[in-house]
Amino acid sequence: MEREKLLDTLIPRAWEAAQNAYVPYSGFRVGAALLTKEGKIYPGCNIENSAYGPTNCAERTAVFSAVAQGDRDFAAIAVVGRFADGSPAGGDGFAYPCGVCRQVLAEFCDPDDFLVLLENAGGERKVLTLGELLPYGFVLKD
Repeated sequence: MEREKLLDTLIPRAWEAAQNAYVPYSGFRVGAALLTKEGKIYPGCNIENSAYGPTNCAERTAVFSAVAQGDRDFAAIAVVGRFADGSPAGGDGFAYPCGVCRQVLAEFCDPDDFLVLLENAGGERKVLTLGELLPYGFVLKD
């Protein structure tokens, strides 16, 4: 699937997933839409916990859901985020996957082929490979 079609397909699904986020502490809603190589989409949202450690990111929610249902071949993930009041993330406004999520993706995805699609609250889009986000990640062959 070409990049523009990927963006147009996955970004809205990620924003939709963000609406399900449980964020009583940060107020920062993150949504993800994980695409398998066969075309199935798994949504994910962030789920906070008062103990912080058990908090789960949207990207991992999507990956764990897919793996739990038997899917392990992934092509791309869209990740979006903004505060519940609609204000954007800090910095350039993109909700980049955290280091833990990058490493979880590296467990299942080819760093050169797997795409990470981002859109900020202002509608700007960015496409990166997993390898660009995690250039020296640990992988099974290591």
